[in-house]
Amino acid sequence: MAALGWLTPRRRSATARSVLAGEAAAEAARKSSQELTQAEPEPEDSKDPEPEFPVAGDDLAAAFFDLDNTVMQGAAIFHFGRGLYKRKFFQRRELARFAWQQAWFRLAGVEDPEHMQDARDSALSIVKGHRVSELMSIGEEIYDEYMADRIWPGTRALAQAHLDAGQKVWLVTAAPVETATIIARRLGLTGALGTVAESMDGVYTGRLVGEPLHGPAKAEAVRALAAAEGLDLDRCAAYSDSHNDIPMLSLVGHPYAINPDTKLARYAREREWRLRDYRTGRKAAKVGIPAAAGVGALAGGTAAAVALHRRRR
Repeated sequence: MAALGWLTPRRRSATARSVLAGEAAAEAARKSSQELTQAEPEPEDSKDPEPEFPVAGDDLAAAFFDLDNTVMQGAAIFHFGRGLYKRKFFQRRELARFAWQQAWFRLAGVEDPEHMQDARDSALSIVKGHRVSELMSIGEEIYDEYMADRIWPGTRALAQAHLDAGQKVWLVTAAPVETATIIARRLGLTGALGTVAESMDGVYTGRLVGEPLHGPAKAEAVRALAAAEGLDLDRCAAYSDSHNDIPMLSLVGHPYAINPDTKLARYAREREWRLRDYRTGRKAAKVGIPAAAGVGALAGGTAAAVALHRRRR
């Protein structure tokens, strides 16, 4: 039975690499938000009632939204991977193996560090040598092809309420910061905190800055951005579907559980956090792969299985 010890969920605290990843994400988010143009919000068909929070005119408050299964159905990196596969970044057998790995990963219900390290290395090897501008351009196309129709109207209404109150709204995700920034701009949000892949002269080096923006790293990113923006976290709000984001949710004065997984739903009820569920069906199973497949590299982790192909070569 000792060999199955990794199946037991383990609590992670922030590490030096988490802090580095968080600070890098905050810096990238502030830089990207200055370049984003505010788009006209698309017509909203949600009839979700306007929440009593946020407080209009409170410029010391902001909102932080997880992306996967909170703002968008499924995982951004999975949808991005579909687009990369369509553009022949990797082959069908790698895509099939990646899908199998993620299905197994979901059934196991826990992140195995060695498995995730291999996935991150694989994804980073795919984008190494590609230009940032190339992946940004592809990301714009992929958003239109696979992501635009998967935005939860209810969650978007919540984000718009913060914007209407004069507050900034940030995505916080393990997805690559470039992908997250595209989504934020398309939704008319302020900007995005995401995993930062190192680049030199506009070309990806195949390394991350710190680690994927997941779990404690998200909280560190929010903390760093709040300090830089002069925000009062007790007056801020955070929204997520995953128990992995409890560190981020616990950081703010107004935590929301959106389409929550079982652990987060229980945790939120115990603490009387607000819950919103925009899914249909009794259990409303999640679409796509877990955010923690946050293999985090710019390829969005979608090429995780490609490591075998590289090794065979």
